[in-house]
Amino acid sequence: MSAQLPACQLLERYYGNAAQLWPIAPLSDPWLIEHSTAMVSGDVALRGQWEARDKVAVSPFDAPFVQQAGQVVLFWPKAHQLGIWWLEWLCRMLPENTPVDVVGEHQGGIKRVPKILSELGMRCDKLDNARRCSLFATRTVAIDTPDSGWQHFEALGMTLVSHPGVFGHGKVDEGTQLLLQAVETALDARPRKALKVLDMGCGDGIISAWLAARGHQVTAVDVSAFAVDACRRTLAANQLDGQVLESNVYTALEGQHFDLIVSNPPFHQERDVSYGPSARLIEEAPSHLTDKGQLMLVANTFLPYPGLLERTFGSFETLADNRRFRVYHAQLEAQPQESRKHGRQASSKRR
Repeated sequence: MSAQLPACQLLERYYGNAAQLWPIAPLSDPWLIEHSTAMVSGDVALRGQWEARDKVAVSPFDAPFVQQAGQVVLFWPKAHQLGIWWLEWLCRMLPENTPVDVVGEHQGGIKRVPKILSELGMRCDKLDNARRCSLFATRTVAIDTPDSGWQHFEALGMTLVSHPGVFGHGKVDEGTQLLLQAVETALDARPRKALKVLDMGCGDGIISAWLAARGHQVTAVDVSAFAVDACRRTLAANQLDGQVLESNVYTALEGQHFDLIVSNPPFHQERDVSYGPSARLIEEAPSHLTDKGQLMLVANTFLPYPGLLERTFGSFETLADNRRFRVYHAQLEAQPQESRKHGRQASSKRR
């Protein structure tokens, strides 16, 4: 088995097939999984790929931290500040002078790494360069400063807590604002009652906090451990309640049903466009909605969600359109209980 992704191909070229690596924030590549002793990632879906091969896979927020065997290799993320956070995290978690290699694509910012390492007081040696990727070697240093990754800011009358790598870090996304305006209008047009709401892809928790502040029972999920922790911190900062879970779309929500699912779904995996999670969000929504339950989501106008909504719900409406983003609304028609049961079983088989 050979590596498929450029950064992993560079690792294969440098380390060979005897490689025993401990990747940090890795990419999904079968060769890398095969040659990993363990891994650390904020992405619960990626961790599942390693766990399926009986490899240790943990979140950076898991405690207690246990160092694993293998050469530490940090995959440089596209979010510059997140890369710095990972370097500082490694320096806090690992003994001083532990060898760490850093790999990444040139278009992903790996060329910045020598300067960043210098600013952190870490050495830097270039090991290899191929496939428009570079591999650098460094060693951990002692860091006694507190974790500075968390950022607090005010928006929509709330305190939001964010972290590098979390969607919309440090600001309120234009699409989210349009979605909340549409949700407010739609809910104001209906009899006021507390709804059981799912915030799918919660990010820093702005949608969850906004809904919880209006008395709704909120469950928030995200594939990212950084987002999950940010959402929990946002709810706590505003003295609001809500359940927040790591979940690869609906995987952590077996048997749960909601009156309303709200989402500003991502369509990027690092630099690649990926519609898979958003497609699952739409296609599996009926099996997680109550009778007459609703789905509201915002998306860039060019994304192919209308067809998915039409096939899944039979019809949908556009609640808002500012030429860059559209807010879509679909509602599940009431069905006989037996029909609902069969529909959920079919959805479960698709998963």
